Order: sequence, then C-alpha cells, then structure tokens
Amino acid sequence: MAARYDFASDNVAGAMPEVMEALIAANAGTASGYGSDHVSARAADLIREALDADAVVKFLPSGTAANAFALGCLAQPHEAVIAHEHAHICTDETGAPGFFTHGVGLIGLPGASGKMELAALQAALAEPDVSYRQPAAALSLTQATEYGTVYSGGTLAALVAPAKAKGYGVHLDGARLANAVAAGFDLKSVAKMGVDILVMGGTKAGSTPTEAVVFFDKRFERRLEARIKHSGQLISKGRYLAAPWIGMLESGAWADRAAHANAMAKKLAALMPFPLLHPVEANGLFVQMDEPTLQRLQAKGWFVYRFLDGSVRFMCSWATTPEMVEELGEALKAVA
Repeated sequence: MAARYDFASDNVAGAMPEVMEALIAANAGTASGYGSDHVSARAADLIREALDADAVVKFLPSGTAANAFALGCLAQPHEAVIAHEHAHICTDETGAPGFFTHGVGLIGLPGASGKMELAALQAALAEPDVSYRQPAAALSLTQATEYGTVYSGGTLAALVAPAKAKGYGVHLDGARLANAVAAGFDLKSVAKMGVDILVMGGTKAGSTPTEAVVFFDKRFERRLEARIKHSGQLISKGRYLAAPWIGMLESGAWADRAAHANAMAKKLAALMPFPLLHPVEANGLFVQMDEPTLQRLQAKGWFVYRFLDGSVRFMCSWATTPEMVEELGEALKAVA
C-alpha cells in the first residue's frame, strides 16, 4: 500500500492558491535582483504593517538557514544561545547554528510541552562567565512550540524581559507563528516585548519555501546583504521568495488558513482514541501510542512518526480537509 503523508507534517501540503497567484503576478516582466526589486519592497511593507513595527525584512529560502543566520547576528563563536531543549535549533537542524555561526553553542533548558520554564531560564542567566564554558549571549524562543502549544503574550514577554535585562539578544523562531496568531497570539506584541530578530514562517503556513527574517534592531542593517551573501542565502531572483508574502498577507490567508489547520487539529483530537500528551492549541497532536499500533497504522498507509518525547505526532495543514480527518479517524479507531 502506498504511504500517505497527509498528517506527517505541515510541510507535505502544496502551496495555497493565494501564493501561486502572487507568484504568477510577480513572474511578469523583469525586476532587479537580490531582493532590491519592487515585489520584495511591497512584501516587506506588508510584514512591517502586520507587525506594526519599523523593521528591516529579508527573505530566505530555508527555516534552518534563517534561524542559524539570526543566531549568528546575536552571538559570537565563543558564546552560546539559550533555548528549550526540544527547540528546532537544538534537535532538528543538524548543527546548522554552529556551522553558520562558526561555533556558537546551544544551552537547552526544560519546560513542559515545549514551553521554557522561567525558573530554568533565570538559573541559566545567573550562571557566572567562566573561561572553560561558552557563556550565554542570546535567548531563542519558539512560537508556536514544537509540541503545538502557544505561549500567551504575557508568558512570552516574561521570558524575554530577564534576557533583555542582561543585555542579551532575543530570537523568535516563528515557523508556525501563523498558527499561534490564529490561536489568539497578538502579532503586534512581538516588537514591543523586545524581540531582536523574528523568523516569520511562510513555508509551514502554506507557501512555497520562504521565510521572512525581521530585524527589529536596526544595528544589524549595516552590511546585511553582504552577510546574507556570505552565508550563501542571498537569492538572485529574490522576488520569488517575497511574492508569496504578498499573496498571504494582502488576502489575510496567512492567518486565516492557519486557523483552518488549527480547527482540523481540534477535529482530529475529538476523534482520537489515543491519549493526548500535550494540549492541542495549534495544528499538531501528540499522542501516546505503542510501537505495534503505530506499525499497524503505517501498514494501512498512514505515515506518521514518533516525536522527540516518544509520542506519535499528527500535523494538520492549510490543505487538510474534514474528510481527510474523518478518514484518519476511522483508521485510528480500527487499530486502537
């Protein structure tokens, strides 16, 4: 039986119609290169408007590169970045943060359901600088988290504040920020709480590959294009990275379609015969399932896999339909 990847990730879906229409429009005629074009300018304006912030916006083709590049702006090779122990930069980026930054370290902290514990952060911030250990210089947070939970604005701000008080930079990995916004998170609060660099996710939201890297701190603007080029991420036909954002933001589809993905996750949760291990607040479900049962489900053609904490992960996307959820619900019932 051919494997079905419908719920393996929110990366498996194609691009939403609004994105494809924007790409077709951007394809007409000629444009200057390397992000200096009119399409990139318009997309950056829309992002600044959505964030209600005066910021520098650049478009990169990979979330891994965007995160690693951002961290390289915030920490030196002899320093480290504090993150949740299950953050994408710690578990799923194959050492890219260290590669892009020529050796920046990562300090993983605990926290239930992917949310960093304030007490653990405060303890890490209180660690003395010593010559034999990379001292922390920045904080990285993830919204929505790797376990599909969503920080409230107040909780996120409470984590940012002590890092800023120490003079540390703050990076926000927003690969699924659209889902957090659809769940009620105020996008305009990001700049106000003191985040220095935001990676605003497009790919998982339903675009072709594109991530918007937003620099709220203008000190990073100097020689920024050269820095991006040095990292191999300055794309000559930059309008094709920027155009999807016009389609997603002008139409409202970036958050609206994320709300649909969230709703499909809640629908699946209502049909799920296995225990949920984390609250369903965005577009993912994480369930307790033994290995023989997982194999029976996979034998029926449904490919999902075991996640970092041993749970089995199901992800919904902008393209998930109620019928797909109901069909999976029947398969789950059959193997339970």
